[in-house]
Amino acid sequence: MKELVALAVTVALAGCGVETASTAATAAALKKQELEQGKKTMQRSQEKIDAAMQQAQQRAANADK
Repeated sequence: MKELVALAVTVALAGCGVETASTAATAAALKKQELEQGKKTMQRSQEKIDAAMQQAQQRAANADK
């Protein structure tokens, strides 16, 4: 009987470990996705800044003519 209880407790604890690992993996995947989205946003922002700088330089060059 004690062996059966010990087995049941072991199985229950193992199930909790799997759930915890699964939750951690899901959280890590979400963080990775957030990081990738942040990188894309930063890249788009840098492209817009570069385009604005180029326009400003062109306007300055045209103003000198």
